[in-house]
Amino acid sequence: MSDGEFTASQRRRRARRAAHISWANTSDRAARTQPGTQAFLSRFEHQVDADGVLAPEERAERARHARQAHMLKLAELSARARRKKKQEER
Repeated sequence: MSDGEFTASQRRRRARRAAHISWANTSDRAARTQPGTQAFLSRFEHQVDADGVLAPEERAERARHARQAHMLKLAELSARARRKKKQEER
């Protein structure tokens, strides 16, 4: 069977199952996720010091604040979406 013969729901279930199998066979989870984690954190360092002129400690501190601000924004957007969904259910 090709993917075209499956419904979207079936493809999602197959993908989820494959992801679980893959993670079940991963012995070093930190090593597997390290490149993505590093890219995510580097984004904030570049945001606060695109020219690379700050001292490493200052850049790290500012990046930490930028990351926290980003997470708080995501939390607010999530809360807003939940409130909207709850209002629509009434």
